[in-house]
Parts: sequence; C-alpha cells; structure tokens
Amino acid sequence: MSEIFTLALWIGLVFNAAPGAVFSESLRRGVRGGFKPAFAVQAGSLAGDAVWAVLGLAGVGALFAVPVLRVPMTVAGCLLLAWLGLTGLRDAAFPRPGPAPAEGRQEPPAGGRSSRGAVAVGAAMSLGNPWNVVYWSGAAGAVGAVLGEDAGAGSLAVFFAGFMTSSLAWCFVSAGLIAVLRRALPPVAVRVLEAACGAALIGFAVLLAARLLPGVS
Repeated sequence: MSEIFTLALWIGLVFNAAPGAVFSESLRRGVRGGFKPAFAVQAGSLAGDAVWAVLGLAGVGALFAVPVLRVPMTVAGCLLLAWLGLTGLRDAAFPRPGPAPAEGRQEPPAGGRSSRGAVAVGAAMSLGNPWNVVYWSGAAGAVGAVLGEDAGAGSLAVFFAGFMTSSLAWCFVSAGLIAVLRRALPPVAVRVLEAACGAALIGFAVLLAARLLPGVS
C-alpha cells in the first residue's frame, strides 16, 4: 500500500504542477488579491477533481463519454473559461481600484465573499471539464493492472488519498509562490500578467472546444 501512496503522490504532483487553466485563473486572482484568492481557486478545483476521481475510480467514467452528458458540460466549461479570460483582459485594461492598505499592513485583507467566489470558480472549472474523468478511469485501470488480483476498493482508496494529499500540498505551494510574486511585481507588470492570464484562459477555452468537435461530428 505504501508504494501505491507514494506513486499517487508523484502523479498528483505532476498532474497539478502542469500549467493549465486553473493555474492561470489562480495566478490572475493571486497577483491582485494575494494568497487567499489564489489558494481558493486551487482548493475549489481540487474539490471538483475529487468528484471526478470518485466517479472515475468507481468505474462510471464511461457514462461521460455519452454526448448528451459530455457536450453540455464541455460547452459550459468553454463558456466559463472564455468569460474568465475576458474578465482578465478587462481588469488588465481597466483596473478596478482596491481598498487602500491600513497603516502598518502590506496588503488589505481578502474578503470572505471574494474567497468563496474563487472557490466556486475553481470547482466550476474542474467540473466543467468532463475529460478529467477519463484520466481517473485510466488511473483505476493502471492501479488494477499493477496490483492484479490484489486490486480492490482499498487500493483505489489509498491511491485517491495519496493523490489528494499531494494536490492539497500543491495548493499551498502554488498560492504561496504567487503571493511572493505579487509583492515583487510593480503595478504595470501585474496588469501585463493579468492580460496574459486572460489570453491564456481564452486559449484554453478554444482548445477545450476543439477537443469537443470531433465527438459532436
């Protein structure tokens, strides 16, 4: 079991460290708001990943290959990514004034409403990409192939626990690095980075839509 847990830790690190839409949105919010909104996006995405993981490891991932489920979910995910991208471009071009920091503080405290919204956005980004369940269905098959007759619910649960442990650790590391970067950037660089993240999110929306088209036709 320890080998499965260790393997899942490394797979989780590779899976989460790869640049993607969630990191782009986390970076976009983090360079403006600091650690809390960046972490909230990551944590929300992790909650969505957990849903796909349970479904994939339970062997019901094939259901989401059915166009009647996959198409509307993917379209919703594309629209969300495009909206977030356009929001990033708008905020970069027309930055909204934030509250001035209190004396003796380096940055204003992040509001609870903003953090809750970031969690919801992160979860929606993950849940709006039903291709994630394909990964987890493959992970279940890989664990089963390695363990053979010893594969079972317990082994899959260990794999899930290892992956989520690694993913949660990455949420802290990623948000912390973004917060450090935020303090080092001048305002102009923040706006440039916001614009870059917005453009990246629109690009991810296009890629997700392109992945959907062959299945529709």
